[in-house]
Amino acid sequence: MSFFPSSKVNSRKKYQPNLVSLMSLCANNYFLFLKIQADQTQLYQQRHFFINDHLAYVITVNEVTRYTSLITFEQKVLEHKVLELKDFEQTKSTNKTLLHSIHPRMSIRLYHDARMAEVISSQDIHQVKPRYDYPNKHMHQQDEKQQINQFLNEWLHLCLTHGQVDVELQTPL
Repeated sequence: MSFFPSSKVNSRKKYQPNLVSLMSLCANNYFLFLKIQADQTQLYQQRHFFINDHLAYVITVNEVTRYTSLITFEQKVLEHKVLELKDFEQTKSTNKTLLHSIHPRMSIRLYHDARMAEVISSQDIHQVKPRYDYPNKHMHQQDEKQQINQFLNEWLHLCLTHGQVDVELQTPL
């Protein structure tokens, strides 16, 4: 005999993504990208944001079509800090793992007609699904897509709030 009603023991509600929340987050991310890019929208253009002496972010435009753009957004640890970290490590495999963990990157698709920005890949996830069964082989969260897009939102806010951009000034003729 069980202490729990038999109908509720094995019946778990399947996770349903909150599409309204996800779409408003993607729309918010799109407008933050417009602010951050500031006319750096041509193919292969890059924008660097320096947060402090050890941390920077790089946005690269990888693809431009009529209705979409593909952008890579990555975190960089500045070179002198990487060299300090390498001195602490003993093996090459540990170095590679360490450098991968301090070098997160995302691929973002900007939908210009819908005015939305969506993370399509991040680190070890090459195609972010709207929902994952849990538990799963890779231990992705059920709402992984929502969380990754929220993380992008936090990166964008960090760059807008604390980022410094190296801008070339043109002297008047």
